[in-house]
Amino acid sequence: MRRRRSLSKVTDAAPSHEDLLDLVAAAGRVADHSSLKPWRIIEIRGSARERLGRALNKAEGRKGVSTKPLRAPLVLAVVVRFRKSKVPHWEQEAVASGVAHMLSLALDDAGWGVFWRTGGATRSKAVAKAHGLAKNEELLGWLYVGGKPTRSRPLRGKEIDPTTFVSSMPGKKRSR
Repeated sequence: MRRRRSLSKVTDAAPSHEDLLDLVAAAGRVADHSSLKPWRIIEIRGSARERLGRALNKAEGRKGVSTKPLRAPLVLAVVVRFRKSKVPHWEQEAVASGVAHMLSLALDDAGWGVFWRTGGATRSKAVAKAHGLAKNEELLGWLYVGGKPTRSRPLRGKEIDPTTFVSSMPGKKRSR
């Protein structure tokens, strides 16, 4: 996890469908209240990326094909599938987001370059239609996947100060 980096430029290499299935199986182990599995992944390769590019441009009121999906040989759409349940929608969406993150870590660990793209187009009708989303589904974003390019210089670490993000519960302090 400490070595993971988003790579906005990837090579034309990509994991096979079979390799992808193995990685999705691993990512599907994310914590999931009531085991609803409220998510799915749509595999987008080849000319399907151009169909996505047309839908993206349509969502933005433009003609033609957006080149964004062509930046990687494999684009994985992450979809939340809301289920009728006592589990609230926000929690189901959190599970789908967790799967996306776990999948990005698994892909990175397997040697693939990955970056997650989101934006307003994820909620557009044109993009939903292009993905064949059902009424109970929403697109969270896309994982762009390809080969890791060789670098002439190593990536710099982006270490955080964990004390900035971890605190104690406020309230009365108990005496010992």
